[in-house]
Amino acid sequence: MPNTIAHAANEPRTIASGCFLSRSAASRFLIGAVASACLILAGCFGPEPGKTESASPAAESKPAPPAIPDEVQGAAKTLLGSDVQVLAFGDLAKDGKQEFLAVNVLPKTPTNTIPGLTISRASVAENRDGKWMELLHCDEHLKNQRGMLALTPVQPISAWRLQFEQDDVKGLQLYFTPEKTSDPHVLPIGVRYNAKTQRYQSLDRAFEKFLPESQQLGEAPRSTLR
Repeated sequence: MPNTIAHAANEPRTIASGCFLSRSAASRFLIGAVASACLILAGCFGPEPGKTESASPAAESKPAPPAIPDEVQGAAKTLLGSDVQVLAFGDLAKDGKQEFLAVNVLPKTPTNTIPGLTISRASVAENRDGKWMELLHCDEHLKNQRGMLALTPVQPISAWRLQFEQDDVKGLQLYFTPEKTSDPHVLPIGVRYNAKTQRYQSLDRAFEKFLPESQQLGEAPRSTLR
């Protein structure tokens, strides 16, 4: 290939037909020859046929989410129906007991700026001696074993936005925001497990102090599954 280029450079005026080239035509011919040589060289030094770049080590080593045990899935279906989704399970409260967080996701997400998953119901249940007991229930209101959680709106809520995170020390932290309410400045209601009272309770607006329940809005959940 280098010989071909050199020949074109040394004899810019000759073509197979024997015609003479003008200086501009010779320049175009030379540029075309050089471009062709560059393409050939690029092909020589490119990746070998059939070889593709391997995925990054981080992508290859990313663990798959753990499968939901049949026992957990069955208990969640009993509490919230066949369209239930289990979002988390394990030692959620960091008290050494197995729990799960399950929800009913609404198929249509309203168009607004409230972050989180749109749900109609949610439940946190704990395994006690082989029986699943509901510790927290969300439907039109937020409830635990003692009654309504503080800061729960008086008006029934048909849809909530749910956010949650798992803290290594404090355990599962939930944030419920009413989807539709008369309050234009609605704030999320923080909920976390209180190790002292051994139940899920709502938090103050700073998400630091636990608030006592209210008995006036309704009854506490009493679901116990075998």
